Amino acid sequence: MEILQKLEKGEIRAEEAEKMLKIEPFEELGYAKVDYHREVRTGVPEIIYCAGKTQEQICGIVKNMLEHGAEHIFGTRCSREKYEAVRKICPDMEYDELARIISRGKPAQPFNNGMILVACAGTSDLPVAREAALTARFLGNEVEEIYDVGVAGIHRLLAKMDVLTRANVVIAVAGMEGALASVIGGLTDKPVIAVPTSVGYGASFNGLAALLAMLNSCASGTSVVNIDNGFGAGYMAHSINCLAGKRSR
Repeated sequence: MEILQKLEKGEIRAEEAEKMLKIEPFEELGYAKVDYHREVRTGVPEIIYCAGKTQEQICGIVKNMLEHGAEHIFGTRCSREKYEAVRKICPDMEYDELARIISRGKPAQPFNNGMILVACAGTSDLPVAREAALTARFLGNEVEEIYDVGVAGIHRLLAKMDVLTRANVVIAVAGMEGALASVIGGLTDKPVIAVPTSVGYGASFNGLAALLAMLNSCASGTSVVNIDNGFGAGYMAHSINCLAGKRSR
């Protein structure tokens, strides 16, 4: 859109616009192709998955994004060591240690109508729950979080029914047997996104037991993302919340 506006104003020639449009979709870095048209296609800019990437690769991607004028940068599964390296080239990059997320810039106010609720079964599930909450918030949503409301003390969840009923979408994060999602699914008419975590003793099989339990939930309206995939849940909740319409900016 920026290129077309410059062309319309006569700031660039047609030949220059054509050349920019050809290279604009992505930039080849050798080890990565940074996708600059993703936000145009999907409404969400490219997000960096930091696990498995070296410090140099992450820094190279961030540097390239900054050179392209990126105001908002978001990366998941980032260690503190990698964050410290990134901060040298981007001093205003922030870090959430619990969620292992790096971020730069965020909306001044939520873009979307409706609230996303992240409900976490136990304290051990917090890293995944925080990843979901920060992702949804970064994408422009109002997010509320309630923690330690698992089925071992169901009264703790019932005490939060006012928040539950106000939510447009609910993300239910739980390990062990993953029962929280089914319970919430039976208490609300809103979509529930279940996130199994790898928390639990031996027979939980690193989250497989919770995953299978959630996939077999008898609560209609419950969908399931992969084990420990807080980012995927936050993104999906954002997609659903977009259907409520966007606020006027």
